[in-house]
Formats: sequence, C-alpha cells, structure tokens
Amino acid sequence: MERYLKKLIANGESQHLDFKYCISDSRKIARTLSAFANTEGGRLLIGVRDNGSIAGVRTDEEYYMIETATALFCKPEIPVSIKQHRADGKTILEVEVSKGDKKPYLSKDENGKWKAYFRHGDQNLVANNIMLHLWRRNNSKKGVLIRFGKPENALMEYLKLNKTITFSGYKRIARIPSYRAENIIVNLLICKVLDMNISEKGYSYSLSKPEERIIGGL
Repeated sequence: MERYLKKLIANGESQHLDFKYCISDSRKIARTLSAFANTEGGRLLIGVRDNGSIAGVRTDEEYYMIETATALFCKPEIPVSIKQHRADGKTILEVEVSKGDKKPYLSKDENGKWKAYFRHGDQNLVANNIMLHLWRRNNSKKGVLIRFGKPENALMEYLKLNKTITFSGYKRIARIPSYRAENIIVNLLICKVLDMNISEKGYSYSLSKPEERIIGGL
C-alpha cells in the first residue's frame, strides 16, 4: 500500500487528486468534496503537503473533521470512503469521492453562504448561475425544445463572426434580462449547440463543433 500511495503522490495534484497538509477547518474540506462530487469524482490525500512531501496526520481528529464536513457543511450530504495508509512511518488518509448524481452539491462557507464548486485542473472554482441551472436541468431528464427568435439568432450571428462571447456580452447584444439570457444559454448547452469555456478570465461560450451538435435533451 505504501508503494501505491507514493505512486499516487508522485503524479501530483490534478483534476482528480488534491493534497491537504492538515484539516484546520471542515468547511475547507467541504469545498473540495463539493468540487469532486460536482465534477468527475476524485481523491483527497490528507497529511500530504502541496509539494508532495508526507507530513502525516492525527487520525481521530481528521476523521472527525471529515465527518463534520460531509454532514454539516455539504448539502446534500456527500458520501465518502476513507482509507488509512502508512508511509515513511506516518499516517495518511485517502478520502475518495464519487461523481455525484444529485448535483449541485453545495458547501457552506465561512460567512454561512452555500456555494457549489467544481474541479478545474487542480483548482476548486465556484460554479456560476448557468452551471447551476445546467446541473438542475440535467437532473430533471426533460427534453428541450428551442424556438429560435431574435435573441437566439443574435447569438448565432455573433458567434459566426467571433469565437466566443461572455454572458454579459450576450445580454448586451441581445438586450434581454439575465434570467432569459441564462435560460437560452442553458438550453443551447444541453443541446450541445454551445460549449462552455473556463479560463482564468472567467466563463465564455462558443459554438460546438458541427459533429457534436445534437438537437434534443441529454
């Protein structure tokens, strides 16, 4: 098991792996659990520094902090699997989180606000309203019917001439309120007419490749 653990650590933090030196606040762990459950699942190694060196943990305290995170600071509660490993004479906890089927999974921050996170590379990012609506709509399993009016056509015409558009940019060219712009973009994402792009600058939207476009619900 020590060989398995060190091989896992050697790969470094990624979309599916996060290191935590220790747990000083259950809410910070809840954020990572939310991100993994809302994305593709992943593993959290507690007792490992960011550089991959092994620090070890006091297991009883860490178990309590993890249980507190899942039960009190995650909504809905996120089930986890916890394994204990030994490496270099120290104890490491491996917390495994599966991809959730009740998205969005929210975590409670220091100000008492509930936010949903997702995993992007080795980072936990806050989900925007469009992503939240997309998750909820996908959970409903209902079909999507799109009627192309002026706002939809304005978006298509803009993206024929420009690679991407931001949400605020779309509201501006379509001259529609936020709730309507969100609904249109979510419908087009569900039907794979649009792709969502995420970068350090934020969110933007672009036309999907023709072979990926499907008219209908997911």
